[in-house]
Amino acid sequence: MQVDAGAAGRRRCAGPIAVAVAAIAAVAQPGFAAEGPDARGATVTVISAGNSCFSAIVEVFGVLIPREEVAVRPDRPGLKVADVLVDPGETVTAGQTLAKLSVPEGGTALVPAPVAGVVSAASAVIGAVASAKGEALFSIIPRNEFDLVGQVPVRHLAELAVEQPATVKIVGAGELAGKVRRVSATVDPSSQLGQVFVNVSAPRRLLANSSGRAMIKTGESCGVSVPLTAVLYGSAGTVVQVVRRQLIETRRVETGLMSGGQIEIRDGLAAGDVVVARAGALLREGDPVRPVNASELKVK
Repeated sequence: MQVDAGAAGRRRCAGPIAVAVAAIAAVAQPGFAAEGPDARGATVTVISAGNSCFSAIVEVFGVLIPREEVAVRPDRPGLKVADVLVDPGETVTAGQTLAKLSVPEGGTALVPAPVAGVVSAASAVIGAVASAKGEALFSIIPRNEFDLVGQVPVRHLAELAVEQPATVKIVGAGELAGKVRRVSATVDPSSQLGQVFVNVSAPRRLLANSSGRAMIKTGESCGVSVPLTAVLYGSAGTVVQVVRRQLIETRRVETGLMSGGQIEIRDGLAAGDVVVARAGALLREGDPVRPVNASELKVK
């Protein structure tokens, strides 16, 4: 029997070559590599949507002005200032003597404080003439009460109402509690801004014309919330990426108030839904993922 040496050689080489070709094909085709459990989509950090309460806040910047100032003058003419007993900035009590005046017929008349408060100004100078119709010897801010007067855009003016609570931060005086005392009934025609008066009082001395900021609470809303990072904004609208059965499901949602890194979801999501903590534009509807709960990462 005759044997073709070339054919035999080809048959001897066919085995190794076929194995190599098959190995290359397996690498080139992703389907071969996706059979293991570790290849089931990208790993994503997830959290469960919770419930939170959010405060509706209107922010106002303005300056402090005294709510009221009481002018102190003598009740008769022809008197001269003999002694000045207080300076501007001092706190006085009702009835406390502010100055002494000399009278033409001899003797001394006392000038008492009509109210308790802070002396905001004093024009009394020894030897100067004091009159009931002249310049006030002293001005007193009763009870150390001030208004933070700010400008509010017309779109927010309707949200404000008398007695609404506010947190007021004054430069140099820290944080104080306040409340809305008055809301303007008109707006400036050119700027479309209206005024709001936020009443502030403090045991420590406040300075007129100091600048400050008021955070006025106009309401509260409680509902489903997720981190701000879980929300995507795009041409398709506002969406959150939900994980169900280890697949991405894109949900359109209606958002509301924001506070402390959280955002209110008014529609489209329920408490307990598992969402991608940091939503990514690379994730698409139906993509397989391997979810890892954020709480588990914190424990590690």
